[in-house]
Amino acid sequence: MGLDLDQKVSSLLISLGYPTLYPPQELAISKGVLEGKNLLITTPTSSGKTLVALMAAIKTIEKGFKVAYLTPLRALAAEKCEDFQVLNNLNIFNRKVKIELAGGDFDSQGKELANADITILTNEKMDSLMRHRSDWISEVGLFVFDEVHFLGDRERGPVLEMMLTTIRKIYPQIQLLVLSATVINSEDIASWLGCELVDSKWRPTKLVEGVYQNGNIKMSDGSQIKIKSNCGSAIVDIVQDSMVNGYQTLVFAETRKCTSYLAKKVEGIVYKSLDENIRKMALEESSKIRSYGEDTEITSTLSQLVSKGVAFHHAGIGSSSRKIIEESFKKGIVKILFTTPTLAAGVNLPARRVILTNFLRYDSEIGSRLPISVLEYKQIAGRGGRPMYDKNGESIIIAGSNFNRDDIYDHYVLGSPEPIRSQLTNNRTIRIHVLSNIVMFPGIKKNEVIDIFQNTLLAQSCKESTLSSKIINALDYLQSERLVKMRKERYIVTEFGKNISLLYIDPSTGIEFRKAIESIIKPSIENHTLGFLHLITSSVDFYPRLALRNNDYDTLSEIFLHDANQFIYQINEYESSRSLWALYEWINESSDRKLSERLGVEPGDMYRIVETSEWLAYSLYKVAKIIGREDLLNEIYNLRIRIKYGIKEELMSLIQFRGIGRVKARSLYNAGITNSTVLANTPESKLSAIPKIGIALARILKNEPKDTMLPA
Repeated sequence: MGLDLDQKVSSLLISLGYPTLYPPQELAISKGVLEGKNLLITTPTSSGKTLVALMAAIKTIEKGFKVAYLTPLRALAAEKCEDFQVLNNLNIFNRKVKIELAGGDFDSQGKELANADITILTNEKMDSLMRHRSDWISEVGLFVFDEVHFLGDRERGPVLEMMLTTIRKIYPQIQLLVLSATVINSEDIASWLGCELVDSKWRPTKLVEGVYQNGNIKMSDGSQIKIKSNCGSAIVDIVQDSMVNGYQTLVFAETRKCTSYLAKKVEGIVYKSLDENIRKMALEESSKIRSYGEDTEITSTLSQLVSKGVAFHHAGIGSSSRKIIEESFKKGIVKILFTTPTLAAGVNLPARRVILTNFLRYDSEIGSRLPISVLEYKQIAGRGGRPMYDKNGESIIIAGSNFNRDDIYDHYVLGSPEPIRSQLTNNRTIRIHVLSNIVMFPGIKKNEVIDIFQNTLLAQSCKESTLSSKIINALDYLQSERLVKMRKERYIVTEFGKNISLLYIDPSTGIEFRKAIESIIKPSIENHTLGFLHLITSSVDFYPRLALRNNDYDTLSEIFLHDANQFIYQINEYESSRSLWALYEWINESSDRKLSERLGVEPGDMYRIVETSEWLAYSLYKVAKIIGREDLLNEIYNLRIRIKYGIKEELMSLIQFRGIGRVKARSLYNAGITNSTVLANTPESKLSAIPKIGIALARILKNEPKDTMLPA
């Protein structure tokens, strides 16, 4: 290979089928990645960055240190966990390499990760663990930060920026390996991080980019592709061309509705081109979706499309269906996959051809459709070309008749991605991270807090006086709201402030929770279910907040009128959201189908609503406990259980048994098994005859009861 590699690294390369290293990989090795040097690698998708991380991990473990691999998305973390399993397949250390995917809630010290050789986790999870000062982090010898261009992301960028800043401060001796797609200002980022730069445009498959208009595609290699028109629909015509040429194709559409609509338009064309073997496999995958997917119209539609070799993919789809689609696409069973742009930053699903149906995107902050950035387009285009399968990949933008094709071509195909800029700019993100630094460094002085922020990426483009003013304002706010206090010019957190930071919620959320709880007359014997749900779904930490539709207000006003006494504050339906309504329906046992058809809330959205709400309910419980409202603890705890499982309160004692979810608990209750005592006294034969239970589960219920209730 032209490089002096040790036996373990050589074994890895041979097992992965690398007869030679890619040029960026050779450059990384020559710049010292295997000797512990800090590197920023900015190269296109599929150029072998993960292999560099694997090689560096081998050398780190060899020295007796741990590896922490950080990603911005949980889907990416799960994917990287699979990638690193190759180290166990090789058995190069003559022992099992312990690889852990960090999960669980944020209010955890991650002690279960202490014995791992490699921990793979999101930036937010690592940030949380650092606030908890987890001991095992000091044993890490290599931090890998993947997808570092997310520094420019409004939502995820600030956490990533502060993580990089804090780790460099606390652990200056630890190796940093920072990975990204092509970044136009990579030299600035490398300088900020103190990293050697490996910047390359090399990729294993040649990417040819183009713009389609009126039956012709202008390509970046100088060629013109003529697309035969059959129905006047650009996407249908290009998909037909893909099928004629045998190109597996990934289509990025503007909205979820567009993905399913377009998929239906091409199903007939795709199915005609499938051979009998693929048709058989597509039918099997379709059956899996029906069997394991949620009972919704979207699942039924998806199952039908997959049987034709077509699918769509977006955040509203349930996790089981999404996984089946991704695997079907990787296996080549799904030939055409329509997706929203979120997939461009998610799992690794390259295709021979990538199509962008619209370069305009709705921006909720601006309130109108705007052109996407060149950086986002290049991320989408980078999916074109499957390593090990294709020599070339294609990316095609469809230009509507109202646009000038050459202008689009010049801007996106010939254009350079925008520079990565700090998103650590607003007061909210500043106060969150000022508080976290006081938690991590008890007794820190004002000038020391300012000094930490002077080492952020933001400081590279912000006047020192401006940044100092932002920090001082945040400190004053935290002090006035009793999250921190000063002693002899040093800041320490109060018990309330420490818990808010460790709960990983915005200080303003904690303050709103405290004020709401304090406003409830003590002792309280009222039911505050809707009030607590409104408090949760109105907080700045809640996501996703789905807006009400015009026809939702009448229904919601009826609910509010019927249960008006449950609210903590006097509100009306106009101060609410569809997420609140969905959560209310969920804890009253509405089915996936009802939530989808009546509220327009799909399983994937409901999963995120439940996940976020459960965590915020736990945070609400902790706040109530801190301020001494024991009279509210049982009610909030029960609400959290109901949110987690989607049950009415009467099922609380049944949900604790292993194998019992909301559907089976309701089936037991309807059969007269109303609590654990009745269950214990019911013969196994009678239990097995209850719908949804059966013989195997009845045996478990009688012999192996297991408490799965959440800890207080």
